[in-house]
Amino acid sequence: MAKEELPHLDNYHYEMGPIRPPSEATSLLIRVTRNCEWNRCLFCPVYKDAEFSIRPLDHVLHDIDLVRKYVDFLDNPSENIVIEEPLAYNSAMHWVGHNMKSVFLQDADSLTIGAKTLSIILKHLHEKFPKIERVTSYSRSSTVNKMSIADLVSLREAGLSRIHIGLESGSDSVLKMVRKGASKSIHINAGLKVKEAGIELSEYIMPGLGGRSLSEEHAIESADALNKIDPDFIRLRPLAFPVRAPLYELMMTGQFDRCNDIEITKELFTLIENLQGISSYLVSDHILNLFSDLKGQLPAEKDRMMSIPQRFLELNEAEQLLYRFGRRLGAFTSLDDLNDTPRRQRVSEILSANNVNPQNIDSFVDQMMKQFI
Repeated sequence: MAKEELPHLDNYHYEMGPIRPPSEATSLLIRVTRNCEWNRCLFCPVYKDAEFSIRPLDHVLHDIDLVRKYVDFLDNPSENIVIEEPLAYNSAMHWVGHNMKSVFLQDADSLTIGAKTLSIILKHLHEKFPKIERVTSYSRSSTVNKMSIADLVSLREAGLSRIHIGLESGSDSVLKMVRKGASKSIHINAGLKVKEAGIELSEYIMPGLGGRSLSEEHAIESADALNKIDPDFIRLRPLAFPVRAPLYELMMTGQFDRCNDIEITKELFTLIENLQGISSYLVSDHILNLFSDLKGQLPAEKDRMMSIPQRFLELNEAEQLLYRFGRRLGAFTSLDDLNDTPRRQRVSEILSANNVNPQNIDSFVDQMMKQFI
């Protein structure tokens, strides 16, 4: 491929945002906005001290063009090529290695740029890569709630396949406490809009977000919101406490009565128990989840899913301790791993060597979870 001169683009360079959903691990990441326009949620550490901005449209389009250029070269490396943007080249290599099936638009809320501009990006993406099967984005319920059904339909027609929304909780008390910037009714209205527009919807729930005092309300009200929305996916994201999250300081000063693994497991049981009349697929696709096999299609697999937290709660304290520690080590993925004698023996040895006991397990769990945040 002959050297291709870049068009004149002021201050251009290829960009990639800091996060994406676990389900988009093999996706091409195209950055549309920088950081988060809201950026006030107490539980989120990601964009703190970072200013929100919208990337110039021509920069985003050129990102797509660059990836196309590098993909073509990787398919047919017959001539020399100048790598103007190594990050774009690395993105292309990663994507080619994963069959180029999906694209994720970053950062926290691509829909905030408006349907017209986003449609231009989507159409350009599909023109350059007509074989992609899925294009997804994060958005906030407050953003979606301000859009018309016609706007959302136009995005679907332009090629947006799925929207990921952080519902986090269906409890207005919890949502207000953590400064989510949305109410239960806003979440429900936004979710129903996405569904009506024919776009797949993933709703994220954060077990533990209500603390001990609001744990039951958090579970029941979240289930009620999900029952009214009936999203395609329900994704579990347990609350963690990275130092940069404002909720960390509230927890350290005793202003937030955090739940431990046992209490979160009870909350999960209540949540699933109260999911009624929906056909969502529940997923535990994040390393922070205590049970990676807690997933399945509702309503058919509801009883099986409820049996997983129930089985954990029926274990004695020593077995619960061993599993919690082993899971956070990355040695266990499901309760069945407790029956794997070599693995169990190794976890027991590490647990004993570190003097882990019921009194200090929470601090050990915190430290181990930080490596995954």
